[in-house]
Amino acid sequence: MNFTYKLCLVILIFMSFINCKNQAEAREDAIEVESSESKVNQQKQDTIIYETLSNASDYHLYSQEYQLELDKGLARDSTIAYLWQQKAMPLFKQGKYEAGMIYIDNAVKYDRRRYQDYRAFIKCIFAKTYREAIIDFEDYKKRFGDSYVMDHTYDFHIALSYLQLNEFKKAEDIFERDYQKQLAEHGKDWLHSVDLFYYGISKYEQGKYHDAIEMFDLALGIYNNFSDVQYYKAICLSKIGKIGESDELHELAEINGKKGYTFNEDNVIYERYPYQVRWR
Repeated sequence: MNFTYKLCLVILIFMSFINCKNQAEAREDAIEVESSESKVNQQKQDTIIYETLSNASDYHLYSQEYQLELDKGLARDSTIAYLWQQKAMPLFKQGKYEAGMIYIDNAVKYDRRRYQDYRAFIKCIFAKTYREAIIDFEDYKKRFGDSYVMDHTYDFHIALSYLQLNEFKKAEDIFERDYQKQLAEHGKDWLHSVDLFYYGISKYEQGKYHDAIEMFDLALGIYNNFSDVQYYKAICLSKIGKIGESDELHELAEINGKKGYTFNEDNVIYERYPYQVRWR
């Protein structure tokens, strides 16, 4: 290799290094500018949110005036997902699911990570569009991974949706997987009485009465006055011939139900939960 060739090669390598270095610095500058712009935009949006909600707070949550104040905020910046969610929330609480879904779809459009699992929850518990809820939860899990919404796992809501579609075996399998996962990751103290109740219901619906009672007993070990669990356990006891024990538990369930010992979910004041017993 002659000297001239070596020199040219060194120059090319050096020029390539300088070019890469300049490109990297340009990318870093672009990222810094983008980050700075993002922070400024977030500050502007936070100001709009604060001012909008301050004005809206002068009116009743379910009033048209409240909605109009939110509209004023969105007129300033229509990409604020939180304001779209705030427009949807009162409508869901009033049972106006179709109207509210238009707004929550916009919230998901502008902040999918924050609001898609919330929308899936609304579809499962409020709107009761179970197949749509399953699709939303499954899609969210693929995009962002598994997690919780409103104190329960995504798989819990998926299994509950299948339960409501009368696909009892599929529901049972997902409840079982979720149950084992929670035991393995957090231990028995992490278990939720509502999770165990619906897991038991999936067995009850298939005539697996002894297995259902086992799950109901675990639920009652966490929440011993849970009247809905007592009611379905009483049915299972009658199915296996324990009539006296069944009658006694049914009476206790009714007493506890009328005292208000039912689902303690936050949203139970707005929605009747699947399999929830009406005592009055």
